[in-house]
Amino acid sequence: MADTMQFDLVSPERSLVSVPVREVRLPGTDGDLTAMPGHAPAIVTLRPGMVTVIDAQGQATEFAVTGGFVEINGESVSLLAERGHPRAEMTQAIYNEMVRDARRAHKSAESRRETVGDEVVAAAAKLLGDMEAMGTHIGLDPNQSTVPD
Repeated sequence: MADTMQFDLVSPERSLVSVPVREVRLPGTDGDLTAMPGHAPAIVTLRPGMVTVIDAQGQATEFAVTGGFVEINGESVSLLAERGHPRAEMTQAIYNEMVRDARRAHKSAESRRETVGDEVVAAAAKLLGDMEAMGTHIGLDPNQSTVPD
């Protein structure tokens, strides 16, 4: 079995990284998971959180994602993020925008509860909670962002 696998992370705006890695730690909607060379094939939905990439030299790099999908197989991990940024680029202003988007989605779901149902409202609330937790984890304040009316 190989010591590394190919990792590609893209968002609609840009390709963030394409490197050989030893492991990738992912925030799955059903729980966190780690992909390593030889991993069984899987397609996983992501929640907002931090993706940690351990490169071939053992150096860790983090990326903040707002969600997305990842395809894993024994030789590669391909992640399509709804929105993604290297941890080093995450500023309070970028984070505020991400939280505002999550709050708008939650507010919209709440206002359409009778049409969309309680499950959609609960999913939007969980997304918002995950987004707030991600910011707290990396030292950013979720309370600085408000939803303009």
